[in-house]
Amino acid sequence: MRTALFRSLVLLSFITGFGCGADAGAQTASAGPPKPGEPTDAKARKTFESAVDWQKHGYYTAAIDSYRKANKQDGGHCSVCLERAYRLALEIGTYKDAEEMARDQIAMAAAPDEKATAHLHLAVALQREGMINGKAKCFSESCVELHAALDSEPAITSAHYSLGVSLAHLHQDDDARLEFSLFLDKDRENPLYHDRAQLYRDHIELARSRMAPPFSLVTLDGDHITMDGFAGKVVLIDFWATWCGPCREALPHIRNIAEKFAGQPVVVLSVSLDSDEGKWKEFVAKNGMTWLQYRDGGFDGHISRLFGVTAIPATFTIDADGVLEDQHVGDASIEGKLKKLVARAEEVAKHKSPAVGAQPAPDAN
Repeated sequence: MRTALFRSLVLLSFITGFGCGADAGAQTASAGPPKPGEPTDAKARKTFESAVDWQKHGYYTAAIDSYRKANKQDGGHCSVCLERAYRLALEIGTYKDAEEMARDQIAMAAAPDEKATAHLHLAVALQREGMINGKAKCFSESCVELHAALDSEPAITSAHYSLGVSLAHLHQDDDARLEFSLFLDKDRENPLYHDRAQLYRDHIELARSRMAPPFSLVTLDGDHITMDGFAGKVVLIDFWATWCGPCREALPHIRNIAEKFAGQPVVVLSVSLDSDEGKWKEFVAKNGMTWLQYRDGGFDGHISRLFGVTAIPATFTIDADGVLEDQHVGDASIEGKLKKLVARAEEVAKHKSPAVGAQPAPDAN
């Protein structure tokens, strides 16, 4: 049961409005006997292998269709097909498809933990759809599914966090605060989300904002940093790579920003998509990139997937409360934007104690 519950907890990252990426994309169909949950029918097996290949090469819509076809050919018994199709549907934002897959998972589930996971899957898809279209009905339906998940398995504590988010969008603020408190009291699996839950509980309006996803990483210099550890500061995150011409052209601008805002409540973090660690380190040293540096390794890297990065350069500004905005590096207005965000952060800091959630969070999934 614990394995299934752990898998469901990973879905917390979807709640922030960012996909977790196609984790299964690097996998291949198993040779020899099918693994548990994979199709056993010969025809379904071939279709499943085609789906894996489509996914591996980034043709996600074709992969989804093939996974669904494989499940049908297997008599509706391929749980792996549904799981992969569900995650890919979330990845590309086809939430109706994700909802259909989750409903099929609910129908297939037998054990309480399986039912809980399937209900949580449906709740997340509904919540994501609600964030896109602004329909209260989606958030209401997600609450129903989250309660069903908790009824099946009370230990699935991530459902309390999810409930808090949906209830906040429904402006049921007192109930939302209660769910965030329950999450903080009961959860032992998602420490990286505890600061965020506390921030939402104490500033419920932020639960309705597009927030930067929580993350934890170790920089090139060995510093352990977290997103919520930057509370009270303005953050600029730049996704780039040494092989990207426009990224290299934008480098002087990023350096200028790092130098101009030094000593102010501003954090500049460059996230490289380079796969070659040696080449990346050499480039950083040669070009005097003295601000925070991290190598994510590619578009399928953990941080890149959290932020939904599909092209570079990609830059995001994050205010002192963690609210996220897209920004183009070449946009001359970015410095003006940062100045306004810094002024607001400094003004707020004068009138209140340090922002909730400012303490570093421990590592998590």
